Amino acid sequence: MTARFTAILAFRLVTSEPERLADFYTGLGFNRGEAKPIPGPEMALLGLHGGGSRLPLWLGGQRVELDHFEEAGRPYPSDVTGADTRFQHLALVTDDAAAAWSRASALGAMPISLAGPVTLPASSGGVIAVKFRDPEGHPLELLQFPRGSRSTSSGLLGIDHSAISVTDVDASLRFYERLGLSMRGRTLNRGPTQAALDGLAGAEVDVVPLMPAVAMPHLELLGYRTPVPRRAEPLAPNDVAATRIVWSADRDALQRDPDGHLHLLTKTQEG
Repeated sequence: MTARFTAILAFRLVTSEPERLADFYTGLGFNRGEAKPIPGPEMALLGLHGGGSRLPLWLGGQRVELDHFEEAGRPYPSDVTGADTRFQHLALVTDDAAAAWSRASALGAMPISLAGPVTLPASSGGVIAVKFRDPEGHPLELLQFPRGSRSTSSGLLGIDHSAISVTDVDASLRFYERLGLSMRGRTLNRGPTQAALDGLAGAEVDVVPLMPAVAMPHLELLGYRTPVPRRAEPLAPNDVAATRIVWSADRDALQRDPDGHLHLLTKTQEG
């Protein structure tokens, strides 16, 4: 029987330096919670030995959790680009991408985009965007939507989506539709601004938003036509690059998609 994804509850980043990473995200505008042990049944579900701790970070009602494991995995690989199946980023909405990028850079962010924020053409959403990595290598994106399309405030406004790189968009689309997600639009992003945003010469990528029943935040598929996608070996759950999306679902399970991206399903509405 196929599981059903209802809503994204949290995003979990693996870290070898939780305090350092927490300082980075709180500097960006997240609020820090209290670290707690990762429950034993979840450690067993992940197939990991020893213990672990989880430090929650809040951005409004949305949550990023920093997971640290006694059984350390591999650091974030230095050769991962957007066209690699290990790539997964979090897109953070801001009302001022230039100011947010300046703040991230001062906190130790490492650039992916070639020259800071770029304005994408209307066919690609017309957003101002910039991609970078946190101090441990996790990719992030800042999104400033056209004026009037989002309510404004100061700094970060929330998490819009998590984007994953896939080798076969249509196969991945069928996989996620069976899990209860629905496609909302599909664009082909290309040209000089996309190349600058991705830090990839000649970047040409299909972007496919997938919406759960509770639409925000959502999942996006990145299917690169150029450069050719690279299928990497699956990540272990304790590898720093092994970001997990936590879903409200009809069962408790750990599931991988066709390219190895990890999803944790839970029947419990975690708070």
